[in-house]
Amino acid sequence: MSKIVNFIKNISPFNNRTEMPKILYIIKVILIFFLFKFGGEIVAEGIVLAVHFACGKNPLAGEMFDANKILIITYLGYSIVIGVIVLLWKLLQKKTLQDLGFTKRFGSYFTGIAIGTGLLALCVIPVVLTGTITFNGVFENINIGIILVMIVCFMLQGAMEEVLCRGVVQQLLIRKTSAPVAAGVSTILFTVLHLNNMTGAGPAITAVAIINLVLISLIFSLLTLRFKSIWAACGMHSFWNYILFNIMGLNLSGNDEVATAVFDMRSVGNNILNGGIYGIEASIITTGVLAAALVLCVLASRKELLPAGRSHQVLGEA
Repeated sequence: MSKIVNFIKNISPFNNRTEMPKILYIIKVILIFFLFKFGGEIVAEGIVLAVHFACGKNPLAGEMFDANKILIITYLGYSIVIGVIVLLWKLLQKKTLQDLGFTKRFGSYFTGIAIGTGLLALCVIPVVLTGTITFNGVFENINIGIILVMIVCFMLQGAMEEVLCRGVVQQLLIRKTSAPVAAGVSTILFTVLHLNNMTGAGPAITAVAIINLVLISLIFSLLTLRFKSIWAACGMHSFWNYILFNIMGLNLSGNDEVATAVFDMRSVGNNILNGGIYGIEASIITTGVLAAALVLCVLASRKELLPAGRSHQVLGEA
């Protein structure tokens, strides 16, 4: 019985124990991931419901704000999720924001934006040239206010996923296991987060989408190792999504309900060139671009990936 009790205490996400076999510690970190994720989401959804009721609407009876407001409220709600994650990180793991990856290397955020923008252009332009995405110019009536607000929204959304995967998961695992294991587990969890968006995409497009999720997640992990912070990954993640959704007006991870965009771009047909209903992130062309980018990231981060670079991988010690 004492062994069972000790086992439960070891893998419990409600303490910061680390002295256990590596496989048990990996299980523990996965449980921490889901505790932080669902804990943050429950609090955020509760606050959103409270806002509806405070404004005289009953969401339980189907009374909701319009689509644009719901979209903005949803994305701004990620700030609450981040806040809950940080609170649990401090209370349960007894660690700092620097340990989470928010080091003083904030300048790498803009490097991440540049990398994401460049890679996205390399993905989209060839698909446009194939004719499976059409470019119809600029929209006549652009809601500039929404476009600007969505910058903040996507900064929060990208940061939330990176705080969970490259922050909580990768930074906890890298102290006990290795950089490849930490990046691998965070990538698996990152991919799982997006699987529900692939319904109806078809087996071929779904397979390509999963491969691309793995590739881009590994790139995020390697950027975190290379820059010794999660800022670069946050910048690339957030502005990849923002440019794709609100500048180009294309599907974002299966979401085709674009509130407003600058350019009028449309997918033609349902194939692995344009990613079908899932969007450019399920394109085989995107696979090639991300694979090449991953190779470059591995070469740039090879010191951080080796056991000899272990002391440089722990962000709290950067």
